[in-house]
Amino acid sequence: MTRNAGLIDRSLRVALGLALIIAAATHTIGIWGYIGIVPLLTGFVGYCPAYRLLGLSTCPVRRS
Repeated sequence: MTRNAGLIDRSLRVALGLALIIAAATHTIGIWGYIGIVPLLTGFVGYCPAYRLLGLSTCPVRRS
């Protein structure tokens, strides 16, 4: 798997994922908040399957 999520994208995904999981754990929102696991994992791994399907990438271009 080639990374397709840049640093800012990954940071936002981790923050959103943690916020959703914390909100679900404290019963602020319903159980659906545990969907935050998805952005959390994609943020840590740096790969988003949806980006691949759509042909997107937020990683900076490497120059040789």
